[in-house]
Amino acid sequence: MFSRSVNKQLLTIASVGAIGAVGLSYYYNAAKPISNENGKTFTNPNDWIDLKVKSTVNLGQSSKKLIFELSNPDDVSGLVDCSCLLTKFVTAKGNNVIRPYTPTNDPNEKGVIELIVKKYEGGKMSSHIHDLKPNDTLSFKGPIVKWKWEPNQYKSVALIGGGTGITPLYRLISRIAENPDDNTKVELFYGSVSAEDILMKKELDDLAEKHKDQFKVTYFLDKPPANWKGETGVISKEYLKKSLPAPSKDAKIFICGPPGMYKAISGMKNSPTDQGEVTGALADLGYTKEHVYKF
Repeated sequence: MFSRSVNKQLLTIASVGAIGAVGLSYYYNAAKPISNENGKTFTNPNDWIDLKVKSTVNLGQSSKKLIFELSNPDDVSGLVDCSCLLTKFVTAKGNNVIRPYTPTNDPNEKGVIELIVKKYEGGKMSSHIHDLKPNDTLSFKGPIVKWKWEPNQYKSVALIGGGTGITPLYRLISRIAENPDDNTKVELFYGSVSAEDILMKKELDDLAEKHKDQFKVTYFLDKPPANWKGETGVISKEYLKKSLPAPSKDAKIFICGPPGMYKAISGMKNSPTDQGEVTGALADLGYTKEHVYKF
């Protein structure tokens, strides 16, 4: 049977050991670097996530910019440039309406995503989104990666866009322009109906002014105003013939726009995962699916 003095000594040893363990634990934990990596709202392309509308801004007669709050104000979206999200809402009859949209803000921006949506006559999703007000929600799923850009993949790229098809093209332009190590030359041909329908014109003009040696934009209008300094009419085969880089492994053409533009210039995609053959004006000019990517 232990004496009181022995018990006291054991208690003292145990106490010292516990204090030492706590001290070691504190030391090793304190030595670990604190991670500042942002969380991501979209990490599983199979999960639908409801996001709340923060604000809306009208852009011209038929387009609107909407800011949605991410799951956490310190989150980034989890997208890469030129990737998109699926949007979904359920009709009064219980039918799902699903459409893809490419956010226009930098994927590394915290707390929000930004959509620019043009309202089309009879367009179920675009009409629904235009009716959304602050604090309303919309379901999103993604990310869906379309094209993962790597710096200096090509010596030059030509971008052909129409309407809200500018959104992935704008993200590609921004990513190239903001990287001082990316020397890719970029030219954008952007078609709209009227001057009011040119989306993100200020942002595009600012990039063209800031990066004069790297980025050039040419606007085409079906209905130009007086004293219009851009091109008039559609983006024609004749114009592309004199403006595009010749077909080669050093150049790429990206296109995104309404169905009529695809049919006339590049041909439609067969499916989201099948680019299909190149037809239309680009095929006539000698370009193949190796030279063209359809968003």
